[in-house]
Amino acid sequence: MDHLENHTNHTETLAQQNPFSLEGRLALITGGGSGIGLEIARCMVQAGATVVITGRREQPLKDAVAALGSSAEYLVNDVGALDSLEGLVEQIEQSWGPLDILVNNAGINLKKPALEVTDEEFNRIIHTNLNSVFALTRACAKRMVARRNGVILMISSMAAYYGIDRVVAYAASKSAVEGMVKVLASEFSGANVRVNAIAPGFIETEMSRTAMNNDPDRRDRAMRRTPMGKFGQPQDIGHAAVFLSSDAARYITGASLPVDGGNSIGF
Repeated sequence: MDHLENHTNHTETLAQQNPFSLEGRLALITGGGSGIGLEIARCMVQAGATVVITGRREQPLKDAVAALGSSAEYLVNDVGALDSLEGLVEQIEQSWGPLDILVNNAGINLKKPALEVTDEEFNRIIHTNLNSVFALTRACAKRMVARRNGVILMISSMAAYYGIDRVVAYAASKSAVEGMVKVLASEFSGANVRVNAIAPGFIETEMSRTAMNNDPDRRDRAMRRTPMGKFGQPQDIGHAAVFLSSDAARYITGASLPVDGGNSIGF
């Protein structure tokens, strides 16, 4: 019994010594098979968490889990299929235990002049980036609120901070997510469930590299208004996600953290 008590005390002491640890936590990361989502998963695994990543295509998820190691699992899921999300959360909790962290990372973009955007295109972006984020958050939060424990992270964007041309639907969806963070943080705080957003600046991923190389003028403008004068790396978002999910951020809720090299305040 003494040995067990010593072990428990030792574990508690470790947690107190390192409030940035995610040891023993279970995280669900949507769109976790590539880009920023994969890097968030990697950083969380390094911090001690077990992660479940989801996405629409199985092969990238398989490859990701192989790279992440034994603390990672995957499930094929399309967040846009709203009626599947309650079952997804149920399946995760039955298989791997109660979810401590949700990272709403999956999202899509459309770059097109506003006057050319159709209702169908606008609705598609809103559906994936907003409706599905709310539906999955609700499914996870029901359980987190009942257990009086949990962290929900949204991925926002510089497009919610200032007017970036040709991304009207995307900017509308991310601005709405920012509003949702404030309301949910206000509603869930009494149940010890924190809700925050990370707003990435210009982060170097395969997708962004292609987009920027196709539009050198946009790339140059982005760099000119970024005081640090360089693109961020996906792990910069991953480390921010670890921090906001950890006990080190236990008094932070309803916040939107720009991880942007100063882009949001640049001139």
